[in-house]
Amino acid sequence: MTTRTLKSEVTGKVLQRVAAPGVEVEEGQDLMILESMKMEIPVQAPCKGTLLDVLVQEGAQVIAGQPLMTLRADGG
Repeated sequence: MTTRTLKSEVTGKVLQRVAAPGVEVEEGQDLMILESMKMEIPVQAPCKGTLLDVLVQEGAQVIAGQPLMTLRADGG
């Protein structure tokens, strides 16, 4: 098992945190919704695993490359 850090691909605002720490997630599951240039951009789980920590709060401004959350990957 590996720990992965999920980073923002865009500069924008955290619109909604969909998953909470401790939740088991499936590959492709929405974990957070960002808003950038009036568009909603989902942050999805890259693999099956457990969400360990969410590093930003709803309403926070984020920049591209900023760590958003950590995930313990069950398979990759």
